[in-house]
Amino acid sequence: MKSHGKLWNFLFGIKKVQTEEGEGFGELYKSLLIVAWPAALEGMLVSLMNSFDTMMVGKLGAAAIAAVGLCGQPRMILLLVAQALCVGTTSVIARRKGQGRQDAANSCLKQSLLIITFLGILMMAGGYFLAEPFLKLAGANAETLPDAAIYFRITSLAFLANCWALCICAAQRGVGKTRITMITNMCANVVNIILNYCLINGHFGFPALGVRGAAIATAIGTCVSFVVALFVVLKKNGYLSILGVGSWKFDKETLSGLVKVGGGSIAESVFLRIGFLVNGRLIADVGTTAFATHQVVQQVTSLSFTLGDGVSSACTALVGQALGAKKYKRALAQVKVADRVCIYMSAFLIVFIFSTRNLLPQLFSEDPEIIAGAALSFIVVCFGIVPQNKRVVFSGCLRGAGDVKFVAWVSLFSVAILRPALTWLFCYPVNAWLPTWGFGFTGPWLSFGIDAYVRAFLLTRRINKGEWVNIKL
Repeated sequence: MKSHGKLWNFLFGIKKVQTEEGEGFGELYKSLLIVAWPAALEGMLVSLMNSFDTMMVGKLGAAAIAAVGLCGQPRMILLLVAQALCVGTTSVIARRKGQGRQDAANSCLKQSLLIITFLGILMMAGGYFLAEPFLKLAGANAETLPDAAIYFRITSLAFLANCWALCICAAQRGVGKTRITMITNMCANVVNIILNYCLINGHFGFPALGVRGAAIATAIGTCVSFVVALFVVLKKNGYLSILGVGSWKFDKETLSGLVKVGGGSIAESVFLRIGFLVNGRLIADVGTTAFATHQVVQQVTSLSFTLGDGVSSACTALVGQALGAKKYKRALAQVKVADRVCIYMSAFLIVFIFSTRNLLPQLFSEDPEIIAGAALSFIVVCFGIVPQNKRVVFSGCLRGAGDVKFVAWVSLFSVAILRPALTWLFCYPVNAWLPTWGFGFTGPWLSFGIDAYVRAFLLTRRINKGEWVNIKL
């Protein structure tokens, strides 16, 4: 028994862990994992929805994969303000939960829903009528634009439902109800997968609609997620309910908190979207095959990084609640526990991705060039997994504390400036200098790894200073 205890302490023990209640690190791990595993599974389901789209569309060829992939960044640009509002909603509601103010938490949910309804209508109109300009900006060419425009217009029709679902799920994360958001996205994924199978290649009597079918399936799945999320907040006995306590009328305290966190989150999102858009455009200009390969690798990596996203979501909620209750030691201890979980989680992902690097690309494409390029890229990705997950987790901790401005500045430097510059360097001059080395495929992932190390370093320094515990919301 003593040897087991020593092994547990060696693997999971955190030195100098101290909380206001005198909890041990075992209790901290338990509280983190209870919130984190549904959030991680939820993120995995969302990524799976995108991956199944890519897998099924991949049978139509490299151009179809690229067309669907090109819609990603324009979609995220349109959702930018809405997602920033959702970050603010999570942080503010987590604080109110920690303060024991259920009425204020519900007021935040209701006011956020009003704001996001207006944003969703604007995004729906913008996505439908400005599809081609957005996609051309993202790098669509004559080969990919027709299918990309079809996909983007159809999925844009579900933007309002998407915004409502995002807002409700963000609020539930703030109170630690990540199982609700997991179930919401699980329902959406089941519907999406079934309709993908029916509509892309035509099964069970449905027409074979190709890319159009994938878009319809995604849009319907999104609407289902909203219906499920709405059902939960229509219950009067839930902690968060639009029929319960709390006011729909805007108040200064709620709006101030939303603007403080959401404003910084908007800045971060702008920098991220600029960086990702420029990065994606650089990759698209290398060629359709290179961009399709990048989409395959991106689908797998985004799926694998949902584990880190789950821990990050848990940290946002738990740190926010701890600071709301003025339990500063607990907030600091929770971050240390999350960092240790991140290390073991990353080790697992490295082993999995490296050992399946030749198999995974075959799930998305039969093109031997794409399979070879993706397998090589996965090796590069493995070197960036630890810092990538570390920066995801620490970003979540700082968002829970309301320290979003620093996260935004880090994104400006590393994602909007450094990463695109490195992608250009590897994909063009270095690739031209060493044409047989495959930098057209691996270049973006080399820049990804360097970006991950830079952001992890800067965020770790910020966490260690500890000033973020004093931020008021």
